[in-house]
Amino acid sequence: MATTITNGIQVSVKASYTPEHSVPSEPKFIFSYRVRIQNKSRRRVQLLRRHWYIFDSYGLRREVEGDGVVGEQPILNTGEVHEYDSWCNLASDMGKMYGKYLMVDMATQERFEVAIPDFNLIADFRKN
Repeated sequence: MATTITNGIQVSVKASYTPEHSVPSEPKFIFSYRVRIQNKSRRRVQLLRRHWYIFDSYGLRREVEGDGVVGEQPILNTGEVHEYDSWCNLASDMGKMYGKYLMVDMATQERFEVAIPDFNLIADFRKN
C-alpha cells in the first residue's frame, strides 16, 4: 500500500489487477484500486477535485481531472476517513498512477492540494 501525508491529510492507495474484466488479446488490462483518505489535521475539509496521471509501460500518458471522487465531494472532520473504490484501464500489463486532490478548509475557504502517492499497476502474472 502506498501512503503519503500532505497538509495533514493522509492518502493511502492499494491497487490490484482484475483479470475477470481484462482482455489481454485486445490489449485491455483493468486495474482496480482502493483509496483511503484520513483527515489528520485539526480542520474540517472538503475534497473538491481530483487530478490523475496514468502511465503504462508503452510510455503512454493520460490525465484525468474532474469534480470529486466517484460522484462525491466528501467532507472530513478531524480524524474522519473516506474510502472509495475505482478502476482504470491500460493497454499494457504494467503501469503506474499518481495524482492530487484539491481540497478546501471549510472554516477559512482556503484551497490546498493533497498529493496522491505513486502506486504501481502490475498484472499478477508479471509478479514473481
